[in-house]
Amino acid sequence: MAVPGTALRRLRDHLHQTRLLGSISSALYYDQNTVMPAAGAEWRGQQLALLAGELHERQSSAPYTELLVAAEAELDSEAPPELRRNLELLRLELGRQRCLDPALVSALAKAQSRGNAVWQDARARNDFGTFAPALAELISLRLEQASQLAAAEPVARSPWEILAQPFEPNVSKARLEELFAPLRAGLPALLQRVAPSSTPEGSGGDLAEALQERLCAELLDSWGYDPQRCQRSRSAHPFSCTVGPQDFRITTRVVPGQPLSAFLATAHEWGHSLYEQGLPRTDDHYFPWPLGEATSMGVHESQSLFWECRVARSRAFAERWHHRFCQGLGSDPWNGAFGFWRALNPLKPGLIRVEADELSYGLHIVLRFELELALLEQAMPVEELPHHWNRRMGELLGVRPASDAEGCLQDIHWAEGLFGYFPSYALGHLISAQLAEALERDLGGAGAIEDCVAQGEEERLQQWLARHVWPLGRQVDGEELVAQVCGSALSAAPFLAYLERKLGQLQG
Repeated sequence: MAVPGTALRRLRDHLHQTRLLGSISSALYYDQNTVMPAAGAEWRGQQLALLAGELHERQSSAPYTELLVAAEAELDSEAPPELRRNLELLRLELGRQRCLDPALVSALAKAQSRGNAVWQDARARNDFGTFAPALAELISLRLEQASQLAAAEPVARSPWEILAQPFEPNVSKARLEELFAPLRAGLPALLQRVAPSSTPEGSGGDLAEALQERLCAELLDSWGYDPQRCQRSRSAHPFSCTVGPQDFRITTRVVPGQPLSAFLATAHEWGHSLYEQGLPRTDDHYFPWPLGEATSMGVHESQSLFWECRVARSRAFAERWHHRFCQGLGSDPWNGAFGFWRALNPLKPGLIRVEADELSYGLHIVLRFELELALLEQAMPVEELPHHWNRRMGELLGVRPASDAEGCLQDIHWAEGLFGYFPSYALGHLISAQLAEALERDLGGAGAIEDCVAQGEEERLQQWLARHVWPLGRQVDGEELVAQVCGSALSAAPFLAYLERKLGQLQG
């Protein structure tokens, strides 16, 4: 991307240095969640707090403000729209950063690191009581952050909506309620249709850890994993992380009693990484510009869910990969490829979100969305969270946790103060469904995804996404991307229709 003008070049260089600092923070976060010893948490918190303060200073200082003003003044009538959009996004972020107290930025970074460490210990010991004070502190700090950021918002937003903006630009509670209402109404009805026989008895429960790791590696190799640019490690909670323009990390975990979990998590996280690798970062100098970032976390999740659910959980995929699993086991606990496909799609409400089937996943998100609003805007005491979690889990999914470890302690997000993030997971399912419809229209009609997978041509799916979705970066928000690529407004209808079809096939 050509950047004319002295001020624009200086701005690019400033942003490059800022992104370098941010990438150091990302590397430290990846280390903290993969190999850092538990005793290093306090020092790591200080490191991350120092970096957060430096980053805030670089993104809010008077010299940076003057530099952005000078860069905006250099624009002329022939300036490319991409450059104008970059400066517009930088101006918006500057307004938000200048509203924040540097002391709050540092305190948040320390609280996030501390919350992460306390959560890992509390989850391991099934002890919500030790985590509750850390969660209460994060809620207090995030509410203060929302209060400070309110002055920079272009429209009036509630505290939760303000905190959700970094994940879903322009999101509102009203719009989420509109999109989630069909899920609340339709998903329980679909779950009631699930016959007890829909979940096969043979789940491959004796898949050795080494075999799971090998199959995960084979999956990544078949989907374009480049060890020169990518790294996979283990963590308590699977995630994807971009450290630099040529440095992409993912993590997975092996779950006892869930022999297919690591495989599906690998597919999910690799979908995130493929999106990151496909964003418009043509060279090191373009990496810092906002348009090289993800459109929204809903779009991000649509990419991971596409590869996990539309590809790795598809019947064609099961038929291609069934023999690999059987060879590793030396037997066939699924009694054929159809049984293996059903094992990849266990239609049974469960307690754990990341292990949830496609029918019940959306209800997990509805639960968390409701509880976030209660914690942040309805003064629900933190100590009551386990009670309300268990009650709503029973009402929405018909199951109740036997412990907090499989209940309100299961996710890492609140331990890092990431309030406003969870709806992106449900939005990802909705966006993925509409993108899949558009993809199939372009590649030959209904069933085109299955056809590509059956022929081992997943690269064609990547190529379509690389043409239509990944290059958009932050030119548009999530709903605008759907309208542009699919030609229709975001809706829950395509997702529910997809589930209806798939349920019929699995029960067939």
